[in-house]
Amino acid sequence: MEEQQSPFQAAIKPGLTIGLVSLALTFIAYFIDSSLLGSAWFGLVAIVLFFVLMMYFGKQYRTELGGFMTFGTAFNFSFVAIVISGLVGLIGQILLFQVIDPSLAGVLADQGFETQLSIMESFGQNPDSMDPALLEEMRSSAANSFTLSGQLMAFGFSLIVYAIIALILGAILKKRDKSLDY
Repeated sequence: MEEQQSPFQAAIKPGLTIGLVSLALTFIAYFIDSSLLGSAWFGLVAIVLFFVLMMYFGKQYRTELGGFMTFGTAFNFSFVAIVISGLVGLIGQILLFQVIDPSLAGVLADQGFETQLSIMESFGQNPDSMDPALLEEMRSSAANSFTLSGQLMAFGFSLIVYAIIALILGAILKKRDKSLDY
């Protein structure tokens, strides 16, 4: 009889696959037009693709387990796969922003700052009436998110978001064997 993989072992390949797909999508967008990386629709496409792939690999693992999976197993599988995917993405983004094109960080930071200002205007706040020191703090905060330390801190905070996403995926992917009910 073939031995089943633990959720941790089973999550390595899907995590690497999702991370590499995400990285490929990022680099394709970068080579087409680097401003795409800061657009909302690009982020939406990436999130939808991420969830589709996680659901696919999660259902595939559940099938390997005989069609049933507990919530804990589904959560562990999802969380490990997401963390591995995130690490692959982090490495790729560090390469992109620190080695391949260090000027890209400034362009995306400016784009993000302009987006923040337009959102504020849509809520009735006039950026011209704001304290210049606050505007400069917003601009530097946007720029700091692309530094090496900013990227590492963002990944650390992302672990909380990853856990929440894994909880949701665990609830979706779990399936109990009702034949065992008395």
